[in-house]
Amino acid sequence: MKRKAVLFLVAFVVWCLLNWPPDWQHLLAGVFVAAFCAFMTGDLFVTRPHMLKHPLRYWHFLFSYLPRFFWECLKANVDVAWRVAHPRLPINPGIVKIKTSLKTDTALTFLANSITLTPGTLTVDIDKDKGVLYVHWIDVKDKDTKKATQIIAERFEKILRKIFE
Repeated sequence: MKRKAVLFLVAFVVWCLLNWPPDWQHLLAGVFVAAFCAFMTGDLFVTRPHMLKHPLRYWHFLFSYLPRFFWECLKANVDVAWRVAHPRLPINPGIVKIKTSLKTDTALTFLANSITLTPGTLTVDIDKDKGVLYVHWIDVKDKDTKKATQIIAERFEKILRKIFE
């Protein structure tokens, strides 16, 4: 029930921000939309909502994770654009195994999405029991699990651990 309440509050706040300035019709519609979202997906949203109450987690998200994510996306965009524009198309595609110590579903989802949203990499599968992600990489630099983990996932993993675990 707490998960659904947290999701309701988050959805309602987002609704209010998107429909600014608020009037009673938008607020009433927002209550119904947020309640519907919370009812339908509340069990999938956050497994430990009490973790989100800590303000330092938001600080890490806003000032550690987001800048790092945008920086990595910018670098990857330039790299992929260079590869596409290069006459010889210097790619070495393949699937590599990435080890992670993240345990919560939310942290794993953020890690997988961070990898997928960064151009040149795509999370193909997650084995939560083994703590492994399988990632398609446009230019495999090393098939060794430790080195691939350092190159692809470590940049996000440390920050996500502070936020979600």
